[in-house]
Amino acid sequence: MTGRSIGGEHRPATSLELIFDLTFVAAFGVAGSELAHGIAVGHWAAAVGGFVLAMGATVWAWINYSWFASAFDTDDWLFRVMTMVQMSGVIVLAIGIPPIFASVDQGQPLDNHILVAGYVIMRLAMVAQWLRAAHGDPKYRSIALTYAVFVTVAQIGWVMTAILPLDVTWTLLAAVLLWILELSGPLVAEANGIKQGIGTTPWHPFHIAERYGLLAIIALGETVLGTLAAAQAISGSAGWTIDAVVVIGAGVALTFALWWTYFLLPSAPVLAVRRDRAFPWGYGHVLVFGAIAAVGAGLHVIGYSFDEHYEVSTVTVIVSVAVPVLLYLASLFAIHAWLVSGLPRNSLSQVSTMLLPVLAIVLAAVGWPLWACLLVVLASPVLLIVTYELGAWRTLAAQLDRVLARAEAR
Repeated sequence: MTGRSIGGEHRPATSLELIFDLTFVAAFGVAGSELAHGIAVGHWAAAVGGFVLAMGATVWAWINYSWFASAFDTDDWLFRVMTMVQMSGVIVLAIGIPPIFASVDQGQPLDNHILVAGYVIMRLAMVAQWLRAAHGDPKYRSIALTYAVFVTVAQIGWVMTAILPLDVTWTLLAAVLLWILELSGPLVAEANGIKQGIGTTPWHPFHIAERYGLLAIIALGETVLGTLAAAQAISGSAGWTIDAVVVIGAGVALTFALWWTYFLLPSAPVLAVRRDRAFPWGYGHVLVFGAIAAVGAGLHVIGYSFDEHYEVSTVTVIVSVAVPVLLYLASLFAIHAWLVSGLPRNSLSQVSTMLLPVLAIVLAAVGWPLWACLLVVLASPVLLIVTYELGAWRTLAAQLDRVLARAEAR
């Protein structure tokens, strides 16, 4: 297992990586469903807390696997078996998501035993991969061992949170410290490699950009499922009303608009010449992926509002959709600005469109119908797309050209 070449303009995702991603469909789906149900029963704080914990563990494990595979994937039998082990860990983690939500909701000690077991399965398999890379490629031995040590120590900490009788407060405090440790591992390992003159691990910028785009599409599947759940609930209780028609249309359009806005900026060319920009770009996507999945959960909440067994107001529904849409757009805006080291000339108009989700919440509070408020939320990403197609793309193209020109001049 040696470092792969970072050259070449395109390196596609493998079929192994694609089947690996399928397990995250299940994890995202369970987390989104639990979030929607928690909001519907009025326990939004517990639901959001459980969702953040579940999505953080899931997405972070995916990120670590993807960057490692980009640098060292041999696609031999052992790499495939280790990938299968990690896929099993994702399924176990997904099984452990509902108990997390239930324990937080009931104010009991955090029931994270199953979730931690699944996470540890995934991460220890990753340790084995790093140890194999350390053995197979002396050049990256110190970097690989640093990764392995950080991941191992973190897993010991996670196991302790599961077996010790900690209350929710202490468990969450320990989780924050362990997440700091988890996030620090790659930073320390790659920084040491640069300091020693080795450089970073040989991840491929075009491969990484494609992998992130694929997970964004996986997460967008949750918005489709949320739209379907809402449409079924509305049509089943009230028939094919204007609400049902608008929810289906707006849900599909919102899914498409989020996809469109995500791919406005081609990240790979910038990452290829500015590898130092990778960490904030990669870490920032935790918010992007989580926000997309939360939009799907918000669309699912619409269905609960038409169920007579739940009391869900229009304001609650619109907040459930508008807040993650706003978080998604703001995260993308920050990531794009970071990559090109500057704000677009139309940044004021972009920020203005981000205020539409806030306006939708206000309109819901003053009594506007759900379908109208939903359309106001939808207008936010749609207007970004319209301004881009009407000429804002020229500014973005100029920024990309400037970044690439500076890189070539060095």
